[in-house]
Amino acid sequence: MKDHKSGLPEGAWVIIADGEKALFLRNIGDEIDMNLDVVRKEEQDNPKAQDWAANRPGRFNDGPSVHRSAVDDTDWHELEKERFAKEIADRLYKLSCRGAFEKLAIAASRVVLSELRNELHSEVQSKVILDVPKVLTNHPLDEIEKAVARALTETAD
Repeated sequence: MKDHKSGLPEGAWVIIADGEKALFLRNIGDEIDMNLDVVRKEEQDNPKAQDWAANRPGRFNDGPSVHRSAVDDTDWHELEKERFAKEIADRLYKLSCRGAFEKLAIAASRVVLSELRNELHSEVQSKVILDVPKVLTNHPLDEIEKAVARALTETAD
C-alpha cells in the first residue's frame, strides 16, 4: 500500500507522445494506486531532419548586387511532428465525443505539447488535468506512472 495517492482519477487517460510515437493509456487503478494500461499505440516513421535535407541549401540573389543569400530547407522533420500532434488531437476529440475519458493527462516533447495545446478542441482541453513537457515514450509503464504521479503532486502544491 502506498503512503500517498497518485492523484490520477480512475478511468483517466494519459497520453505520452513525441514526434514519432504516441501511447494512449488508461488508469485502471484509482487515485491511490495508479495502474496504467495501454489502450492504443501509434507510431509514424519520421526520419531525422538531416535525412530530409536536399543536397545543398538553395540560394537567391539579394537584388542587383552580386550578393547571394542561402535559403534554408523546409524542416520536414518538424512539420511531421506538428502533423502527428494534429492527428493525436483529432483522435482525442473523437474519443472524447464517444465518452472514452473524463480526465486527461499529457506528457509530450515540447514541440508536440505546444502543437497539441494549439490543436486540442475546447471539449478536450476542458478535460486536461495535467500537461507536462517531458518525453516518456521509451520508458516502462512503472516509470511513466511515477513521473505522472510526481507531476500531479507538483501541480497540486
